[in-house]
Amino acid sequence: KESSAASDVYKRQRLCSIHSSKLPATESSIVKVPAFIVEDNATIRDNLISALEELTSLEIVGTADSEEDACKWLKRHPERWHIAIVDLFLKQGSGLGVIEAFRERPGSQKLIVLSNYATNDMRRRCKELGADAVFDKSNELDALVDFLMAPENQAVATAAR
Repeated sequence: KESSAASDVYKRQRLCSIHSSKLPATESSIVKVPAFIVEDNATIRDNLISALEELTSLEIVGTADSEEDACKWLKRHPERWHIAIVDLFLKQGSGLGVIEAFRERPGSQKLIVLSNYATNDMRRRCKELGADAVFDKSNELDALVDFLMAPENQAVATAAR
């Protein structure tokens, strides 16, 4: 439990340490991109939501902590999300099941894996199942923000609206 709590504190500090220089110049010029988060750890989920809404143009429209809940929401609301950020280890089921369930989706929707288990083999497996990108929670948060703010990802979401 102690190492888990220490790990959560580290992740929280890491999420908050992403450089504020990535913030857009003006709030009024931002087109919000609807996103859904699949993460079973409430502390990580809450910190991730705060950081992503502050540092990117994402607007979190929903969350789930299990494969079943994620798949239900994403299927019932296909027009309400353009980005889904999925952890691999969930309260019930797996992020792999979420990825596979949405292998066939419009080009305006991106599935991103954010996990502590981003080994080379797991990255390859996620891509085979249909993930657009895979990031390690412990050391690739800057890369995740860069990916989310890339012009091609902003343009796809904007064009879909």
